[in-house]
Amino acid sequence: MNWKDRLIALAIVAVWGFNFVVIKWGVAGVPPFLLGALRFSAAAGIGLIFVRRPAIPWRWLAIYGLSVGFGQFACLFTAIKLGMPAGLASIVLQSQAFFTLLIAMLWLGESFNRWQLAGLLIGSAGLYLIGGLGAANLPLLGFVLTLCGALSWALSNVVVRRIVAAGYKPDMLGLVVWSSLMPILPFCAMSGWLEADRIVWAQVLTGKSLFAVAYLALVATLFGYGQWSKLLSRHAANVVAPFSLLVPFFGVLSAALVLGERLSAWQLAGGALLLGGLAVNLFGPRLLAQLRTRRALR
Repeated sequence: MNWKDRLIALAIVAVWGFNFVVIKWGVAGVPPFLLGALRFSAAAGIGLIFVRRPAIPWRWLAIYGLSVGFGQFACLFTAIKLGMPAGLASIVLQSQAFFTLLIAMLWLGESFNRWQLAGLLIGSAGLYLIGGLGAANLPLLGFVLTLCGALSWALSNVVVRRIVAAGYKPDMLGLVVWSSLMPILPFCAMSGWLEADRIVWAQVLTGKSLFAVAYLALVATLFGYGQWSKLLSRHAANVVAPFSLLVPFFGVLSAALVLGERLSAWQLAGGALLLGGLAVNLFGPRLLAQLRTRRALR
C-alpha cells in the first residue's frame, strides 16, 4: 500500500472514530430514533442518485439493512443518549468481531481456530473489566445496549457471508447505500411511538444537530464506506482491515479532546485487553506463519 492510500485509510478511521463524538452531539438535540431516521434518509436520498443497486435480491438488502442499520444504530444512539461515554462506546462496539465468530459458528457451522479462541477469551476479559470492575461511572443499560449494537453489527457481517456464499458479489458501497432504505420506516415508526412528545423541533433544526445528521450520513457513511470500498478494490482485505483497529483510538482521543471524557483505569485496561484480543484474532495466524518461515530458513 502506497502512502496516499495509507493516508486515505487513516482519514477514514479518523472519520469513523470522530463519529462517536458526533453521535453525542446529535442525540443531545435529536431523540435517538428520529436521529436514525434522518441519518438513513439523508444517506439513501443522496447515495441512491450516484450508486447503482447491487445485484442481490431485495430480501438480502432488507436483512442486512435492518441488522446493520436499525439494530446497530438504534441500540448505539440510545446507549449514548443514556450516558454511555462516546470514547468507550467506540471500544465496546469492536466486540462485534467476537460476536461474529459466535454467530458464524451457530448459523454457518464454522469452527474456531486457536487464535480466534484466544482472542475471544482476551476480549471477553476486557469486556468484564469495562462492564464489571469499571462500571462505577458507567450506565449499565447503556453498556448493554452498546453490546446489543455490536451483536447486530456482527449479524450483518454473517449476512454478508451468506450473500457471498449464495454466489453474489455485492459492492460494499452499493450494499450500504441501498440497504439504508430499510431502517427508515422502523426508525420513523419507533420515533412516532416513543418520541413524539419529546421532539423539540427548535433543537432538531439547530446547526449542531443538522451538522450531526450531515456528518453521519455523508461523511461517515458515503465518504467512509466509499473510500473503504475503493481501498478494498486495490488491496487485499488483510492489508486494509488492520486499519479498523485504529477506530477506537480516534474515538477515545476525540472524545477526550472535544467532550472532555476521561476513562477510569479499569476501563482503559479493559479497552486495551479488548483491542489486544482483536489484534490476536487478526494478526495471530500471520505472525505464526512468519515465525515458521523464519525457522525454516535457518
